[in-house]
Amino acid sequence: MANTYFQFKQFKINQEGSAMKVGTDGVLLGAWVNIDSANSFLDIGTGTGLIAIMLAQRTGNTSNIDAVEIESSSYQQAVNNFSDCPWSDRMKAFHTSFQDFASQKTKKYDLIVSNPPYFTNSLKAKGESRTQARHTDGLPFEDLIGGAKNLLNPEGKFSVILPVAEGDYFIRVARISGFSLSKRVEVLPNPDKPAKRLLIELTLANSDTFETQLCVENGQRHVYSPEHIELCKDFYLKM
Repeated sequence: MANTYFQFKQFKINQEGSAMKVGTDGVLLGAWVNIDSANSFLDIGTGTGLIAIMLAQRTGNTSNIDAVEIESSSYQQAVNNFSDCPWSDRMKAFHTSFQDFASQKTKKYDLIVSNPPYFTNSLKAKGESRTQARHTDGLPFEDLIGGAKNLLNPEGKFSVILPVAEGDYFIRVARISGFSLSKRVEVLPNPDKPAKRLLIELTLANSDTFETQLCVENGQRHVYSPEHIELCKDFYLKM
């Protein structure tokens, strides 16, 4: 049974009410995204609120962070985690589908992030809430990309983390929709294994593509690479 909470250096994530628990993907995305010149942030499918809270920690007192979550228990978990963190006055959660949020919201964001559902043809998870969190049925890539395009400032960034095959498909769909790929980072478990995830940054402005790799571990179990430590040292207790 997963722990009911995850303790970070400056905040705690309670997760007993959320279908998706704290994991490496969310921490990587929250630590990696480029916050330069950004003042308004949106986290799509916030779950426990982890990424939104990481953004709050990384940004100044004038920034504001909105988060969208459709699943009821995860939404309430995010609300509680926002309330308990040191930056609660800059955070707001919305209990709705992203499609409805994107169609009704007129506010534009400098940075939009998502650790989105990506399973398409695999077996459904047990329980409706976990299925919503893991499968694209409720939020197809096309809806996610189209909504983000409508909500993004012209010079803003849209960043996601996905498995490699799904990530490359996501990039193709995004390009058709008018996005440029500015960053593509292959995330390797260790130097001897192939990439498992892609960190992706998209922009509506014309952009060259910067491609690189990031190793999570050095080759030994729980011995983390210097680049992973540098990226996540402000969050994990043991870094």
